[in-house]
This record gives sequence, C-alpha cells and structure tokens, in this order.
Amino acid sequence: MTSPDSSLRVLVVGCGNMGASHALAYQLIDGFTICGIVSTGNSKVVLNERLGGGYPLFDDYATALAETRPDAVCISTYPDTHESFAIMAFEQGCHVFIEKPVADTVEGAQRVMAAAQKADRKLVVGYILRHHPSWEKFVEVAREMGKPLVMRMNLNQQSHGQMWTVHRNLMKSLSPIVDCGVHYIDVMCQMTRSKPVQVNAIGARLTDDIPADNYNYGQLQIRFEDGSVGWYEAGWGPMMSETAFFVKDVIGPKGCVSIVAKNAGGTGKSDNVDSHTKTESLRVHYADIDAQDHFTRPDEWIDMQDEPDHQELCNREQRYFLRAIRDNVDLTDHMQDAVNSLRIAFACDESVRTGQPVML
Repeated sequence: MTSPDSSLRVLVVGCGNMGASHALAYQLIDGFTICGIVSTGNSKVVLNERLGGGYPLFDDYATALAETRPDAVCISTYPDTHESFAIMAFEQGCHVFIEKPVADTVEGAQRVMAAAQKADRKLVVGYILRHHPSWEKFVEVAREMGKPLVMRMNLNQQSHGQMWTVHRNLMKSLSPIVDCGVHYIDVMCQMTRSKPVQVNAIGARLTDDIPADNYNYGQLQIRFEDGSVGWYEAGWGPMMSETAFFVKDVIGPKGCVSIVAKNAGGTGKSDNVDSHTKTESLRVHYADIDAQDHFTRPDEWIDMQDEPDHQELCNREQRYFLRAIRDNVDLTDHMQDAVNSLRIAFACDESVRTGQPVML
C-alpha cells in the first residue's frame, strides 16, 4: 500500500477529451505524478505541450508499461482496448482507472474485475455522474417520489467536426446506447434500487459513415421488478435534431423532478461535452391536490450552487481514485455496478439487433 506521503506514478493511456482531462487532474492533484503518456497518434504530443512538456511519450502501451513501471494506469482509449490494457496493468501490479465501459463485452468486463481482485488492486470506472452533486441530488429527490418510478432521459448529439470523428471511431466497436447508456442505466438503478427484469430497444442506421452492423440512433426501455420503467435515447451525427435533445425527468406517485438546464440545453450545445453534465437547476413538482383537485403545493426550484464543470468532475473522479488506493476503499459494489449496467446495456443492444425483448 502506498504511503500518504508518497506520490503515485501514473501512466496516462489515451489522450483524447477524457484522457487529456484526467491528465490535467493528475497534474493538479497532490498525490499523483505522471510518468508517461501513451497514444498511437499525435495527440500525446499535443497533450504533452498542454501540460508544459517534459513527459516521456510512447506509441506502444506494452512498452510504456514495461519502461515506466507505474503505480497506476489511466485508460481512456477506445473501448475495444479496455479489457486487454486493464488486465496487463493488473498483471504488473498497477491500480487502474478506466473510462466506461469497462470492456466491449460483458464477459470482458467480468475478466477485468476478476483480474483486479486477483491482483488485489483498485479498479475505478469513470462513472462521472456519480461525482456530480447535482446528479446525486437528482437521484435523492427521485427516491422521494414513491414507487413505481417513470424515468425519462436522453442525450442526442448533433455531432460534427472533431466530435463526429470521435463518434465514428467509437461506433467501430459500440453503439451510442451502450457507450452513453451505461451512465443513465446506472442512474436508473440507483433511483429504483430494484432489479431490472426486461429490456426492449430500437435502433436505426442513419449514415453509411459507420460500420454496416452498427446504428447511430437508439432508444432503450427497461422494466424493473418494483414496477418502475425507464427509457433512454441516444443519437450521434450531423443529422440529429437539437429539439428536445436534453431530457432528464423522473415521475412517481408523489410528483416529479426534472433537470432544467436552460443554458446547457440550448441550441448548439448537444455535442458540447461541458454541457452534458450541467444541471443548473432541479424543478420539483408535487402531486398533492385538495378536494377541488387543485394543487396544494407550488413547484420547488433547487438551484445548484456547486456546479462543477467537466474538468472539475474529472478532478473529483481522480481524488476518489486516490482515496480508494490510499484508504483501501472496498470497491466491490462499485465494480459490480459497472458490470451490471454494461450487462443491461448489451441486453438492449441485443434487443435492437433481434427485434425482440430480452429478459434479464
């Protein structure tokens, strides 16, 4: 176990949007020292300059792992490398922070979790919304609305330019409802604290710019054991509509709670990563009525004061990673939740491809 006075040497693997943000967090937080940066292209050079320069750069992950011998590895590459990269790190005795999803198959995610347990090292998965106080409040208020819950969520992105390049690359291995859906499936599971029992999903391939066996629009529906239901919708690409692309709404017998992001939900913001986590305010509506069926309580607005931007959320994730290592935090539930949300997302993907509901 690393002593509190020593700094953890971390190897940064993947230098895109998330990898760069995590690298900045490592530079900001006492307790981490970057020992190397890995990418197959020029992004590592760009990131190195952004960080002030001087970091060892590598094209090959295995070489970097052998030469730098890090205490921890941060994996923010495309999902098809996650499993092999994480297992290699655990086999060398490293702790691992990995962007979601843990792997590009459920079995792969289970192998990563098993490797972490075998090596007795920490595995933290990048579920960024778990570190956002507004989303924590959203979950808390949703739980007060009674059962069953109706959960309505989407994040469609009218991506173009660099973001469309990123999305096209992601869709070489995953669909939007798997890649993004794991976040919101995780949120639904937190809100209901109930077991998902059935999923239905639909999807459409709206462009020839992606593999023939994938789709860039999808919508999933989940039924829970307690009677709760939820849907999530995600579409990527220059053809997507920005009308109602940002819906975050939960309804129960006692009322409803909604994220109202007037600015972040505005036109032109759908593929802006900084806008994706913004809540700005929560609107709470109460179903209480009198003998004349008139509402007895006004809607309540909860304006969120602690509204971290994307970089600060990454900083909070990495502080959690550091605490998990230093305080030997039991991450069993954290890992199981990550595997579970991925299992549900892939069941939804199966439903799209077969046209049939999938029982869980």
